[in-house]
Amino acid sequence: MDATVLKIRVDRVVKNIAAYIMLGITLDGKKEIIGIWIGENETSKYWLTLLNELKNRGVEDVLIFAIDGLNGFNQAIEAVYPKAEILLLAVM
Repeated sequence: MDATVLKIRVDRVVKNIAAYIMLGITLDGKKEIIGIWIGENETSKYWLTLLNELKNRGVEDVLIFAIDGLNGFNQAIEAVYPKAEILLLAVM
């Protein structure tokens, strides 16, 4: 899970927009894009909303989350998927 910042022109003004990207890997190793969402900027509060949406779509359990060091990210995951392991990846 991560977000990337895109520059988008809206009414002749260039704005920074966050594209939230969630990639899953199944138990048999198949990669799947779970979703891409657009937000104003990357926040753990918005990630919490997306995780709840994922749970409401039927994802009952997640084994591992790989994330960066965004403040509050761990707590958002633990609130929705308390049994999941969280791997903190180094940001380059």
